[in-house]
Formats: sequence, structure tokens, C-alpha cells
Amino acid sequence: MRRPLRVGITGGIGSGKTTVCEIFQSLGIPVYSADYWAKWLIEHDDQVKAGVLKILGPEAYDPDGAYNRAWVARIVFDQPEKLADLNALVHPAVEAHSRRWHDAEMEKGAPYTLREAALLIESGGYHFVDALIVVTAPEALRIERVMQRDQVDAAAVKARMSKQMPEAEKLAFADFVIHNDGQTALIPQVLAIHRQLTGQNKSK
Repeated sequence: MRRPLRVGITGGIGSGKTTVCEIFQSLGIPVYSADYWAKWLIEHDDQVKAGVLKILGPEAYDPDGAYNRAWVARIVFDQPEKLADLNALVHPAVEAHSRRWHDAEMEKGAPYTLREAALLIESGGYHFVDALIVVTAPEALRIERVMQRDQVDAAAVKARMSKQMPEAEKLAFADFVIHNDGQTALIPQVLAIHRQLTGQNKSK
């Protein structure tokens, strides 16, 4: 019996990963948002919380137990070594959690699962998936999308882009590429990948 695959999906800021994931979800494919679950683990997983406290101290959490994101962002901006320590704590926790999630979805009969993460390559998480989808879009369009979405100027978007791996480098890791350029239809691209991942396009 064919083992359900763990498929990663990534792309630079503004590439449209969320839209692509929604199309996969409409096909019945479960999607794991690494960003959402990382935030959840930081606030709810006792081991992760203990690690955060050890790295950053009690100021990392508000009195009600909520993660003090604004304060943490300022600290890690000034102290990159703390950001590295935080990533070394959170990324493995997310990987372990995503594996448990995948196993649960596998038991429900999913043909494969998607793990969506902006930093899937940078974090090394791509090593732990069976295939990698990269969503790509022209830089000018990506900037425009993020400006509209987040109500920020182009300089702010470019600053965020500068902290991510260049798109051309991401593409070198891709098993599948989805072009979200506003002109090429997304649904046929997703369906073609879906057929390959489920073996539907194999000759009989």
C-alpha cells in the first residue's frame, strides 16, 4: 500500500502560498500551517515555553501567559544569537508536531498532506518532506500584493524580502513550481501536481 506523502509548500512573501493552499484544501488535502502552529506551541506546549523562558526570560510572556511578540521581536532584532537559539528550539518542535499531525491525517485517509512554511528551506525543514512545491511570482507583483495586504510601503516590503532567501535560490530546491503571476491559471497547475502526487497520471 502506498504511503501518504508529506509534501512541503513554500515561497517568498507575497507569492500567494495561502491562495494555492486553499485550492489544495478544496481538493480535500489537509494543510499544516507551520507559522500558526509555531505560535500555538510557543503559548501552549510546556517544553517549548520552558525553552523560551530560558532563552529570553519571563518578559517573553505577558502576565496572562500570552506570548509578548512585540517585545521578543525587539530583543531578537538587537541580539541575533537569541533569534538563532529561538529558532533552534521552535523549528524541531514544529517538525515533531507536524509529523504527529501528518500521521493523524494519514489515519483519516488523506492521500498526502501539505506543510506550508515561509522558511521551509531556510529552516532545513525541506529535508523532512517527500516533495517540495515552490510558489513563485514576479517581485513587483509580490511587493504590490504585500503593500495592499499589510498596508505598508514598498520599502518596508523590500526590507522583509531582504531577510528571505532569494526566489531564484528557492526554485533550485523545488520538485514542483507553481507560477502565481496573475496571468497563468492556478487551478490547472494545482490539479496537475495533485494528479502526480496521487499517482493519477501514471500510465495504466
